[in-house]
Amino acid sequence: MASTQIDADTYLLAQSLRRKSGVLIVDDHELVRLGLRALLHARFAPTHTQLHVFEVRSLTSAMEVYGLNRDSIALVFLDLNLPDSDGLPGLAQFMRKFPKARVAVLSGMSDPATVDQAISLGADAFLRKSADLDDVIAYLESRGVFPTQAAVPAAPRNEATPMAGLTQRQVQVLGLVLQGKSNREIADASELTEGTVKNHVSTILLHFGAKSRSQLISALRQQEAAAAGARAQ
Repeated sequence: MASTQIDADTYLLAQSLRRKSGVLIVDDHELVRLGLRALLHARFAPTHTQLHVFEVRSLTSAMEVYGLNRDSIALVFLDLNLPDSDGLPGLAQFMRKFPKARVAVLSGMSDPATVDQAISLGADAFLRKSADLDDVIAYLESRGVFPTQAAVPAAPRNEATPMAGLTQRQVQVLGLVLQGKSNREIADASELTEGTVKNHVSTILLHFGAKSRSQLISALRQQEAAAAGARAQ
């Protein structure tokens, strides 16, 4: 379960996202960034909301990018363990410079003391990397970042997004694949049978025209690069 700080500011974050259209992902693991970006685009695509995802690998870069784009970034996903920052001091440094930033901590650690300290330092939420993507979805929905699944209209069949045509469960499985989890680990995390997971993975590979997980990752990178190029035009 994700530990979140839910208060009256929920409305303010929802209003903030209406004015801002950016999310900053700070993590030095490419597959984590790719999985989170895929999730965000998959959930925003049906709402026809333009979403800008900024990605960096270090705390130094995060502070630079946020400083330059704070007027367009509504939410920051911050890994606690980065090449130039280890643990809570990095969060403290970021919050000292940007006390009004909305930060959701990403971490492999989940002990209560670390969670409490992160929240006390100003984090809006603490999300475990070991959890499935439902935690991230629940957090974003609870903060009004995007509508609940029931409120999201169906995407047109010709929607030009890599995730169009995938079910929510398949998007979840895709996220776990991008985290490097095996079929057995995905089955355990999703409460599915391993056979069902294999079927989902096969469907996902077919959807992206890939024959293996490595080809899938390559295909997603190419599609994201093409989408980024189109947005820049």
